Amino acid sequence: MESLFSCPSCGQALTREEGLYTCPAGHSFDTAKEGYVNLLPANRQHSKAPGDDGEMIAARSAFLGGGWYQPLQLKLCQLIQETSSPSPVLLDVGCGEGYYTAAAAAVAARKGGRTAGIDLSKAAVKRAAKRCREGEFAVASAYHLPVGNAAVDILVDCFSPLAAEEFARVLRPGGLFLYVVPGPRHLWELKEVLYDTPYENQEKEELYPGFRYREVVPVETTFTLPGQSSIQSLFGMTPYAWKTPKAGVERLAALESLTVTAQFRIHVMEKT
Repeated sequence: MESLFSCPSCGQALTREEGLYTCPAGHSFDTAKEGYVNLLPANRQHSKAPGDDGEMIAARSAFLGGGWYQPLQLKLCQLIQETSSPSPVLLDVGCGEGYYTAAAAAVAARKGGRTAGIDLSKAAVKRAAKRCREGEFAVASAYHLPVGNAAVDILVDCFSPLAAEEFARVLRPGGLFLYVVPGPRHLWELKEVLYDTPYENQEKEELYPGFRYREVVPVETTFTLPGQSSIQSLFGMTPYAWKTPKAGVERLAALESLTVTAQFRIHVMEKT
């Protein structure tokens, strides 16, 4: 069957067969047993294991599995459901372990659509492919998407690098771009424990070439993590895990519970 992906070597459309992806030029890529394909050329792999490591992926999977970020997942699904695109092609860039991808894919499927996800992390894509069997998943870079020009109706980017020029290339005119970033006081209570002088995230609306703004949708939820297992899962999936002073780590480890507010901004843009 025809794949949503294109060949990273020559750019031609890939065909998906049993255990293999091939293009008309004869390039072929094996499908891993978990169901994903590696479309990241060796010359674009800047480390032995690019992307989030297995420990961070495991922490994020454990935390998201608790449903703490479900309000964001539901709002993304609502925005996808409201799009007028018939049989939409949805691409999740930086899909991670597939928590948001699987939910979005179910919405797209009800509209007769198809879903693909990419991430630099092989550990993440393995989990995503097992979680969302109806989607296609590849190890790939956001800055060199293995996707054809104007092939995508909805592009989702949750907390992943922004490659605006590449996103504009793959989105069709009128296509929807959902860009999720943390709000100014995202996880503020966690920062207060970790740092002597916590800082707010910078908030801005930047107009990227090839896009126009529709709206910025705020999502906020407050929850109480009941013990060290969930607290450490949250901590382990954030960048704070590798840049927090020892004293902050010790203060966090002493907590029996933590009430924290997650604050998101969904920047809704349209390809012009």
